[in-house]
Amino acid sequence: MSIPQSGGGPIERYEQMAEYLASGCKPKEDWRIGTEHEKFGFCKDSLLPLPYEGERSIYAVLSALRDRHDWQELHEAGKLIGLTKDGANISLEPGGALELSGAPLETIHETCDEVNVHLKEVKDIADEIGVGFIGLGAAPTWMHEEMPLMPKGRYKLMDAYMGKVGTMGRTM
Repeated sequence: MSIPQSGGGPIERYEQMAEYLASGCKPKEDWRIGTEHEKFGFCKDSLLPLPYEGERSIYAVLSALRDRHDWQELHEAGKLIGLTKDGANISLEPGGALELSGAPLETIHETCDEVNVHLKEVKDIADEIGVGFIGLGAAPTWMHEEMPLMPKGRYKLMDAYMGKVGTMGRTM
């Protein structure tokens, strides 16, 4: 069974498609650029991923960012799971990666500055506690069993579900 049509039937001409897409666009003066930067933390001495809690941990990095750089906490079930400041957010990915979701900014130069400030803040804290970060969207060598599961409710559900789907679901 097909999904009922909405919006007046099928598109028959290129111009109809262009008009439809243009109707959903913001005016040019409202255009913004948002940056995302994902990085996995690891203990420099063991090269293993950071746990959520402990002296060298995701929690330690988030807490130091909060305390030193005026980020505001985001919690779920009493756990620190992210930070927010000036339209930007730092969130946790399921396997412990930190992700900067930058503020909506007007120029690429502003986004470059934002990312550079963020990386310096993270590096300064990481160096002090014996932690490093690698800017990749996937862990290069760690097995799923070595990766910490971050304390977000949906990640617990996702992990359980993905373990039942195919052979690689949990390595998301």
